[in-house]
Amino acid sequence: MATPVDPDFRARLAALNEKFAATVPVTMEKIGQALAACKAAPGDLPPEADLHQLHELLHGVAGSAGTFGFGMLGQQARRIEHMVRGVLAEHTGWPAVIPEVEQLLKWAARDAQATTYE
Repeated sequence: MATPVDPDFRARLAALNEKFAATVPVTMEKIGQALAACKAAPGDLPPEADLHQLHELLHGVAGSAGTFGFGMLGQQARRIEHMVRGVLAEHTGWPAVIPEVEQLLKWAARDAQATTYE
């Protein structure tokens, strides 16, 4: 027996995709603010609370972006999230994270749904 297909499924999925797309600029702004807080901190390593905030935001994007048609955004957020996690664990490597987040923000501002990352 064939399973009936919900005729509204694609419409609901498209609506969810559009809703997620509308949140991307705000989320990127929050990531930018978290990066700015980390960069403003004195010393070689930002406060752990600021790093956690940056990590949490990247983690959220990494976990949901691919589901809503932003696969490359999710992949890059995951990659940078892992870098931040390494800084949190090892207390080293922060300088390498800064340009990676900045590049992500610039790329996402151009086209967060792009399938290539430059």
